[in-house]
Amino acid sequence: MYGNFKKALFGGIAAFIVFAAFFMGIYIGSSSNKTNNNPENANFEPLWDAWNIVEERYVNSNKLEEKNMVYGAISGLLKSLNDPYSVFFTPEELKDFQIEINGEFEGVGMEVGIRKNILTVIAPLKGTPAEKAGILAGDKILRIDQTSTADISVEEAVKLIRGAGGTSVKLTILRNGDDNAKIFSITRGLIKIPVLDTEVQSSGEKISSNNGQKIENKKQESKDVFVIKLYNFGESSTINFRQALRQFLESGKKKLILDLRNNPGGFLEASVDIASWFLPQGETVVIEDYGGKESQKNHRSKGYNVLKNLPIVVLVNKGSASASEILAGALQDHGIAKIVGEKTFGKGSVQELIPLTPDTSIKITVAKWLTPKGQSISEGGLTPDFLVEEKSEDLEKKIDKIMEKGLELLK
Repeated sequence: MYGNFKKALFGGIAAFIVFAAFFMGIYIGSSSNKTNNNPENANFEPLWDAWNIVEERYVNSNKLEEKNMVYGAISGLLKSLNDPYSVFFTPEELKDFQIEINGEFEGVGMEVGIRKNILTVIAPLKGTPAEKAGILAGDKILRIDQTSTADISVEEAVKLIRGAGGTSVKLTILRNGDDNAKIFSITRGLIKIPVLDTEVQSSGEKISSNNGQKIENKKQESKDVFVIKLYNFGESSTINFRQALRQFLESGKKKLILDLRNNPGGFLEASVDIASWFLPQGETVVIEDYGGKESQKNHRSKGYNVLKNLPIVVLVNKGSASASEILAGALQDHGIAKIVGEKTFGKGSVQELIPLTPDTSIKITVAKWLTPKGQSISEGGLTPDFLVEEKSEDLEKKIDKIMEKGLELLK
C-alpha cells in the first residue's frame, strides 16, 4: 500500500502538522509478536452486556451505528494500555495518515507529543509559522482555539491544529518559568521541511554553504569550528550529511559541532547511517528492545568511520528527539563526542501500523530504543555531559549559550 517502507522513529509523537514521515517510528505490515494472554480465557460477557444496555436503554438508540460502536470499543481497548502512542485509525484518520506520509501539506510546522499527560511542543521546525510566531520546544498547549487539551490524544490535537493555509489557529501556551499562559495566533501555511545547514566559523565572519551567500559579519569565539545543523532524519538526510562532511574535510577545519537542537527525529536507517561516519564497523548504534534481553536487536555501524580522533561536540535541547537521541546517545556512549545542552525529549519507542480491516488500522507500540550501554531513551531522555539551559529570554535576545559552551569546549 505504501511502497518501499522504512523503519522510522515515531515514539508516539504526532505524525502531524508537518511532513509526517520525518517523525514516525513505524513498521507497516502485520505483527508476528505473540502475547502471553489468551483471548479465549478473557471474559467478554461485560462487554456484550454493555452493548445490549446501550442498544436497549440509550435515549437515541434509533441513531446508533454499529460500526461506530465497534470503532469506539477498539479505541477504548487501545486507551486501556495507558500509552498515548498506541491508537486506532478510523478510515478517515487512516486516509489523513497516508496523506501525511506521502507529501507535504498545510499546517503550522511543529511536532507535539504527550509529556506527563500534557500536550507539549517537541520542536517547532525552522522557518515554519510556528517558529516565526515564537513557539518554543517544551511549551505546554492548554487550549487549541476554544478546546481544552486535557485528556486529548495527539491525533485529536493534530486535527484541531492542522488546517488550510491562510487560516489561523490560536494556541494557549504555558511556558516553563511563566506564571500565566499566553495566547499565540498562528497563520497556517505550506510546510517545507529543511534538511541541514552548514557553517564555517572563522575570523570575523560566518559563511553559509547552504546557499553560498555570506551572512552578516559577526565575531566568533573560535576560528577552527565547522558546524553542521541537522534538522531532521528524512530520506535525503544521509545524502546531505555526506555532502556536508565533504565540505568539512575540504574546509581544512579540525573541529566539528553537530547541532541536533529542535530536531524531532525521523528514519532509523538515517540515524544509523549518519552514526556510521563516526563509529567503526560493527559497533552498536542502538538496541531495539521488544521487552527483554531475549528479544533485542542491535543496529550496528556500517563502518564509514572517517571522523577519527577529531574533537566533536553535539548540541541538544528538549526539542531533540527520537533519531536525534539515538545518534547523540551512540556518540556519547562510545566516547566519540561530548554532548552539550539540555536534557532531550525522551522519544524512544517504535510503533507498528497493522491493518485491521481494509480501511482501518491499529498503530501500536512494539519496541523501545536503548543506547549502546542500555539506557532507555524513553525514560527521561539523554542527559548531556554539560548541562546548559536554553532560556526563553536568551533566545529572544539571540544569545546562544549552548553554542557558546560548545565553542568553549573546542578551544
